[in-house]
Amino acid sequence: MYLSDYFTQVFKLTLEYSKIEDIRSMHEAHMVTITESAQEYLQELLKKQNVEGIAVRIFILDAGTPRAETCISFCRPGEEKKDDEVNEYESFKAFIDKPSIPFLEDAVVDFAKDSMGGQLTIKAPNSRLPKISEDSSLEERINYVLYNEVNPGLAAHGGMVTLEEIYEESVAILRFGGGCQGCGMVDVTLKDGVEKTLLEQVPQLTAVRDVTDHSNRENAYY
Repeated sequence: MYLSDYFTQVFKLTLEYSKIEDIRSMHEAHMVTITESAQEYLQELLKKQNVEGIAVRIFILDAGTPRAETCISFCRPGEEKKDDEVNEYESFKAFIDKPSIPFLEDAVVDFAKDSMGGQLTIKAPNSRLPKISEDSSLEERINYVLYNEVNPGLAAHGGMVTLEEIYEESVAILRFGGGCQGCGMVDVTLKDGVEKTLLEQVPQLTAVRDVTDHSNRENAYY
């Protein structure tokens, strides 16, 4: 074997190893941490179900919004989704909902014993932080702008705005809360602030509508 051929093979092996490490790092970054105490607790719960092959499934409802809720449920064989990520533990499997993966970064499932027996907790610090990519839906893009650009300004007056729904695929239906609900300046805030920002940042939108009941002025800023 020529020396050049040897170095070529070494380079290829190094490159393949690097690719494997990159994939492993990406997987570890997305992996939900289930502590040993939580694993033991879940193992006992799964045994009590008396269903062969039963696992758990972790997902987030309304991920990337203020309403985000991280959930863990029993997952009987066949109930998992084809694109779920699978994490193998010593005594069970955990299926991770693919759309939830970016929001589950740094998530920890733990079990803390107490005088009442104990409690299973799920902490997902990034569950409410909007993240967008080329594949992000219109709803995700709107929430990203509201969370990062609009609500920080409204928070100075104790207000906030959330996306209620998307009407006819291009109209954002919003609801104001806190100091913005019933505020005499809400029309200005909507037209010159929120609507302008959303239409500039999310070109797929054609209009923005407010469905807030502004007759309730209990917490109004103005």
